[in-house]
Amino acid sequence: MSISFHARSNSVPSMQHPQAAYVDEQLARLRSSEAASSSSIYQRLSNLQDLHDSLDKMIRLSITNKALSQYQIEKLLDGSLRILDLCNMAKDALSQMKEGLKEIQSILRRKRGDLFAEVRKYLATRKVLKKSFQKVLKNLKVSQNKENCNKFLVVFGEAEAITIALFESMFSFMSGSKACRKWSLVSKLMSQNKATCEDEANEFTRLDSVFESEKLLKIEDVQMLEWCIQDLEDGIESLSKSLIKYRVSLLNIF
Repeated sequence: MSISFHARSNSVPSMQHPQAAYVDEQLARLRSSEAASSSSIYQRLSNLQDLHDSLDKMIRLSITNKALSQYQIEKLLDGSLRILDLCNMAKDALSQMKEGLKEIQSILRRKRGDLFAEVRKYLATRKVLKKSFQKVLKNLKVSQNKENCNKFLVVFGEAEAITIALFESMFSFMSGSKACRKWSLVSKLMSQNKATCEDEANEFTRLDSVFESEKLLKIEDVQMLEWCIQDLEDGIESLSKSLIKYRVSLLNIF
């Protein structure tokens, strides 16, 4: 999957529009959060939403309109569409898992129904999804295009690269190859329950282990992952809306 422009630390000129300077600050914050072990995926999703809202405003500037060629606009539209596709893949996977968790919670609450069958069904879904996550991750090897570009426009390419990197982290997290991070709502609830997050696992793999071990299952075990999923769904939905606005602004330039 390729992007249109290089990512550079000095992504915009020193003499720049205030909106471009603000976008550059947001990119610097996101680059920093990528390297921070305490930075949650949910928080990075929120920051990406803010970034794409800012890019949308930047697109509407007359200086940006004049700087963008039709070819570059088409490249940016292609990139935003790829990211929207990733949003939809993630939302679909999360929806499938949440549906299975709700069935399991229903049986635990009513204390009737075939819990074992629902757990096996959930684990089968997880197995299929893990394979699809690995396939997506394999395809998310972003290659930088070495074409020359106005420095003013480099921010768009860097924003795309950072967004795709976030989805790499997210799919790795959901597949179980990334450790748990601090979540907004979940971390508070975990603190209230005096629970801790194990370094070697995350919410997805922890519940997988509980299901596979056939230990006594508690409804709290299932709720913890459901809250994580809800956080992710909310973040992805907000990012999707920002991306759609951004695409509309690009199309309006035509």
